[in-house]
Amino acid sequence: MKNIDSYSHVRGESLYLDDLPVVQGTLYACVFGSPVAHGHLRSLDLTDAQNTPGVVRILTAHDIPGENQIGGIIPDEVLLADETVDFQGMPIALVLAETEEIARLAAAKIRAEIGPLPVVTDPREAAVLGHLIVPPRTFQTGDADAAFAHCDSIFEGLADSGGQEHLYLETQGAYAVPLENGNIRLFSSTQGPTAVQRAVARVLGVGMHKIEIDVTRLGGGFGGKEDGANLWAALVALATHCLRRPVKYVLHRMEDLRMTGKRHPYSSDFKIGLTKDLKIRAYTATFYQDAGASADLSPAVLERSLFHANNTYFIPNLRVTGYSCRTNLPSNTAFRGFGGPQGMFVIESAIAKAAEELGIRATDIQQANLLHEGDAFHYGQIAEGCEAEHCWTDAADRYDLPRLQREVDAFNSGNQHHKKGLAVMPICFGISFTKKWMNQASALVHLYTDGSIGISTGAVEMGQCVNTKMVQVAARCLSVNPARIKIETTNTTRIANTSPSAASATSDLNGKALQLACETLMERLLTVARGKFGPTTSLRDEQVYQNDTPTGLFWNELILEAYQQRVNLSEHAHYATPGIHYDPTIEKGHPFAYHVYGTAIIGVTVDCRRGTYTVDSVKVTHDFGQSMNTIVDRGQAEGAIVQGLGWMTMEDLRYNTDGRLLSNALSNYKIPDIYSAPKELDIHFLETVGSEWAIFRSKAVGEPPLMYGIGAYFALRNAVRAFNPQAELPFDAPMTPEKVLLGLYARETQPSLV
Repeated sequence: MKNIDSYSHVRGESLYLDDLPVVQGTLYACVFGSPVAHGHLRSLDLTDAQNTPGVVRILTAHDIPGENQIGGIIPDEVLLADETVDFQGMPIALVLAETEEIARLAAAKIRAEIGPLPVVTDPREAAVLGHLIVPPRTFQTGDADAAFAHCDSIFEGLADSGGQEHLYLETQGAYAVPLENGNIRLFSSTQGPTAVQRAVARVLGVGMHKIEIDVTRLGGGFGGKEDGANLWAALVALATHCLRRPVKYVLHRMEDLRMTGKRHPYSSDFKIGLTKDLKIRAYTATFYQDAGASADLSPAVLERSLFHANNTYFIPNLRVTGYSCRTNLPSNTAFRGFGGPQGMFVIESAIAKAAEELGIRATDIQQANLLHEGDAFHYGQIAEGCEAEHCWTDAADRYDLPRLQREVDAFNSGNQHHKKGLAVMPICFGISFTKKWMNQASALVHLYTDGSIGISTGAVEMGQCVNTKMVQVAARCLSVNPARIKIETTNTTRIANTSPSAASATSDLNGKALQLACETLMERLLTVARGKFGPTTSLRDEQVYQNDTPTGLFWNELILEAYQQRVNLSEHAHYATPGIHYDPTIEKGHPFAYHVYGTAIIGVTVDCRRGTYTVDSVKVTHDFGQSMNTIVDRGQAEGAIVQGLGWMTMEDLRYNTDGRLLSNALSNYKIPDIYSAPKELDIHFLETVGSEWAIFRSKAVGEPPLMYGIGAYFALRNAVRAFNPQAELPFDAPMTPEKVLLGLYARETQPSLV
């Protein structure tokens, strides 16, 4: 089944927030953000801004009727600064004007007197100062310290991974419209409608029932619009509450870059111990997470790093500790992979360090330590349906890994100015929200008397084609043509108390809820049909069958018959993932419904005179389970891989020590384009039974493939070392061309270019 939005996307007819018809009387908003990263807010001069023709009002923290607080996990994030400012761009005032241009002009006229306070931009410095979002957490199994004494070789090091800008095509934004009796309808570009509803109600001091959130689709999210959307929705809702007029705010790209959080940068220490047969006997790591100025989702992201600290390896003695460090930067937030990639980068760096010191290939260590069925993860869960070795073997055989390595070696022997690198990246990624209570969803299905169908779920369409999959679920369960089905907008009035569309769990949770609703309706319809034709009656392809013989009763007629018998043709169903649990007091449990596995082989070529490079190929064997839509799943995997390559190779997010964003435009922050995408991207769907907790056993695909991009970093590292074996390369991602060039000529002993 093709993406149901393809036709309207191509014709430019798909509706996004900024496409909604503007209600008469709409005002436009613009934030005045802090010009400094940290300080006491002493005074605010609004005079010039208020006197600007077309300005209706300027709101500050004093205008908030409820609580000046939008923090989710921890209440540490104010909507508008009132006493201190904690990062450059932190909202202080909100200008409301008749046009967008006037609002921006007036915001530029606001002046703030801010007494300076120390600015911290380094998470390690923040940790030393005790600036932590939450107390540190440690996951462990076995006795790592004792096990190191029995290792034949031990290696230590430091690994840094940078942040990453979400760069969704549609920037953050919201549009609030007043309704009668003090109610507000909010159109929000959010992955979490209920989170927005909750935050807005808190700020306004009203019940959640007074706030309706409606989402048609997003122009991308990648995690940046999970809790990150709350701020902008709460601002326009506050304005509408105060003025009883519609208010719209869609951020300019430069505003979005400056004021929103990114993927968390990490600075980490590692220690790895191996036996003579290359088994990892002990591993320890300490993660220093740059959370930014407030918690946002940082504690949950750090938790996911700890869960995935072993990647896809069995390590009997492991201890990993995470520090969520408060700095004076915009609050970093969820990003595809949600902490998993940061944790995986560290273990892969430790393996690379060990391999380089031992004079062997990293693949020797990787393959020797792959998870097997029945192995225990360090958080207590047992590996069930483990496909780690299956994926590795399939990729190595399918793409002939020994031949690929021989070709790289031969090329490097015969070429002085260009060098190739090859790396293998196996992955294991758990699927579920790691908070048990978030693993639930609801769905509402209406069968109309003409045979058409309306479905509502809590899933938010943001380019991942979840709407297409939901239509597939309904069509399959009801045995009807998908053309009969309309999927409604995601709306908190129809489906309440939703979990965000995140964690790769959206299709599973909402699809399972929808499946339950459809199956209940189908049973009601079959009861009607069996009343006419007997117990062997079934419904297939919109027609009633008795045994295998068509009865001549079609879908439309059956629906009408059921209606006339006063059968309920609507169903609301709820699904909660069974069997998952986790006890944070002992850091043990069964937090994931299932795991996704895979292996990628990445090849690169480096121009040793310039430091530039190409990603030649990414060859993947991936555990999709029993994919319900190979077109959608392949597209998701391709997008995730390229996004992961960008994080690891070119997306160099930079702030100066004053907390000012330096990579503040697309002229100096580069994401992959068609020229930097792999020349060859081949993805093989591994044949597996899938998981019963995945919708139709079709495993989640949104996040896991991003981790394949990590392999590009190590492929580039191998290419640089092929040119300069003495190169002292820090484990510092992304591996930009500048870093490659420095690595190529890090010592005097590199080969001559003459």
